[in-house]
Amino acid sequence: MVDSTETESRKLLRRLRETMAGEEAGQERLNRITHLIADSMVAEVCSVYLFRDEDTLELCATEGLAPESVHQTRMRLGEGLVGRVAKYKKVVNTPDAPSAKGFRYMPETGEERYSSFLGIPIQRLGETLGVLVVQSRDARKYSADEVYGLEVVAMVIAEMTELGAFVGEGAALSPLHQQSVLLRGGTGQEGAAEGHVWLHEPRVVVTNPIADDPARELERLNEAVEELRVGVDKMLEMSQNGDKEQLQVLEAYRMFANSKGWMRRMEEDIARGLSAEAAVEKEQSQARARMSQVADAYLRERLADLDDLSNRLLRILTGQSAGGGAELPPDPILIARNIGPGDLLEYGRSLKGIVLEEGSVGSHAAIVARALAIPLVVHTDRVTTEALNGDHIMVDGDQGVVHLRPDETVVKAFRDKIAMQAKAQERYASIRDKPAVTLDGKRVNLVMNAGLMADLPSLDGSGAEGVGLFRTELQFLVRNKMPKRSELVALYARVLDAAHGKRVVFRTLDIGSDKVLPYMNPQDEPNPALGWRAIRVGLDKPGVMRMQLQALVRAANGRPLTVMFPFVAQFDEYRAAKAEVEKTIERERILGHPLPETLEVGAMLETPSLAYAPQKFFEEVGFLSIGGNDLKQFFFAADRENERVRRRYDTLNVSFLSFIERIVERCNGTGTPLSFCGEDAGRPIEALCLAAIGIRTLSMRPASIGPVKSLLRRSNLDEVKKVIHDARERGEQSVRASVMEYLRNAD
Repeated sequence: MVDSTETESRKLLRRLRETMAGEEAGQERLNRITHLIADSMVAEVCSVYLFRDEDTLELCATEGLAPESVHQTRMRLGEGLVGRVAKYKKVVNTPDAPSAKGFRYMPETGEERYSSFLGIPIQRLGETLGVLVVQSRDARKYSADEVYGLEVVAMVIAEMTELGAFVGEGAALSPLHQQSVLLRGGTGQEGAAEGHVWLHEPRVVVTNPIADDPARELERLNEAVEELRVGVDKMLEMSQNGDKEQLQVLEAYRMFANSKGWMRRMEEDIARGLSAEAAVEKEQSQARARMSQVADAYLRERLADLDDLSNRLLRILTGQSAGGGAELPPDPILIARNIGPGDLLEYGRSLKGIVLEEGSVGSHAAIVARALAIPLVVHTDRVTTEALNGDHIMVDGDQGVVHLRPDETVVKAFRDKIAMQAKAQERYASIRDKPAVTLDGKRVNLVMNAGLMADLPSLDGSGAEGVGLFRTELQFLVRNKMPKRSELVALYARVLDAAHGKRVVFRTLDIGSDKVLPYMNPQDEPNPALGWRAIRVGLDKPGVMRMQLQALVRAANGRPLTVMFPFVAQFDEYRAAKAEVEKTIERERILGHPLPETLEVGAMLETPSLAYAPQKFFEEVGFLSIGGNDLKQFFFAADRENERVRRRYDTLNVSFLSFIERIVERCNGTGTPLSFCGEDAGRPIEALCLAAIGIRTLSMRPASIGPVKSLLRRSNLDEVKKVIHDARERGEQSVRASVMEYLRNAD
């Protein structure tokens, strides 16, 4: 590294800090910065382009190009050399810009006079905010030191942009974290909520990107890194007898914490004039940028480790706690990149809503959110970078929409929606204790899904006639080790006590696919939804199944017991599982323990294969419950975790309804009790159609019982069945439109 370049870099950073501290308006400040950079780099042109929206860059300031082009020149992401820098988050350095790949001539700027081009992404924590460009008439390629120096400057501009240093006339100069933002994601749990942002892992805001004393900053960095290394070593010591995979993760942490390359790069950044915090964040931003470009899952995980270590190091340097020093607001909406079930359960019902940048409809977080009836939106891009603790936020779980810092018009419309929902809830409360009997005298049994003790009070409050599905895996997922049998006995007994004699269907352990136990070795499967999961795990690891069955029998303590096996694909699997139940009953009889007063053993029909099982299966099985979520994804070959395809296929597709009708006919022929369990059971239109084709028990989340019951009590199932039949005869792909038209006319 050349001393003069280093001195110039530090000199430029000091001048930048003086500019940042000045009283100028945002535009004037940005103009001064471009002048400073051009002067320091001995370049004829320096320009700053910032994003005005997700896909459009706007020229916000320039030294050397036509002044009238500022806030007028715009380009799409990927368009021209500037657009390519922004899209690929990579430096473009060429001595002959007009002949470079992707060059786009913009006559209004007068840039045709300049041959060389150096474009640097302005980015913070993996989020690209814009592009910094220098250009010269001479055909030259900028040196590695010059590129490095400009990267440091770009990082400081990113920090200044984050801190709201640039506010002006252009749309791209609107103050960050102050304007209203509409974010779209996917529905994880329906419902609407208004509150204030609580970041699960708040970002550390670096307020001092430039430092005067490099020696002191190096000292601060070394002290913080040493504290970080000691902390990682302590975590390793505490985990020596723990899980092998957890140890491997911590070993990777230690490797990064002791990385000489990581330290060297941060030391070089400090030598060029950055503060210790800014140096750490610069490396973190570059790691996140690399993460987005890496296809290999293992490398992405390692870069994520480095990202997490950088967060820890920043908190040590700034003295900020993991909560950022903020207090949980009285109406918190949780914002996170992702979150595990254990962390979510710790928050409990205090949360008004949840918004995840990642997550999925079948994730552990979604399961817990549904159990707690908390609105959830998943796959919400940029929410963790857009939101700040305390921001006003409105979450529409029905539409998968998030309004961050909403304006008054949005607030009024949203509150009107919540008020309408509240009125509807009052109407549902008035029929809570009335049966779901249709106008033509058919009774439909409405039961609820549960998975936590916290769900059970809803059994009375919702008007549910029992628990059609109690998910037993949540107690396994939220722990770091296998629960003891005695703990499960106590839990299942409390569930039965809380049910006050109403039927509870306990589904045995349903793990695998998206639900991996932290203390079980994860299976490297290319398609886990079709892999080693649910009953397949139980039959291959009978010890776990037996332990759970013993806990259920002992918890029943002479009361009726209902057990259901998940993901049964063929008759032999059910027979093997039923045999384990019979062995358990016999062992408990020998031990002198009370046996269940009655015992029902059923299966979930989640694979098309089971619908075509031998007649003997339908005669032997105690009951069947159609697992609509899995059955639909296998029927349509559409992964329910894939946002591109999961909404493509309608539950009310005539093919799917015809398939379910075939199951209804087979169960009616053998007198086998049949229910439908899944998200669709709780959607009023879908529930009505399922009841019309013959399903008389629907299991859903407690909040759905009121809306479903209300519609059933106002409908004639024979008429709805005819509407379905006529739509099928006309060759319609889905019966939804016809049924909704019938309902409008009926009202």
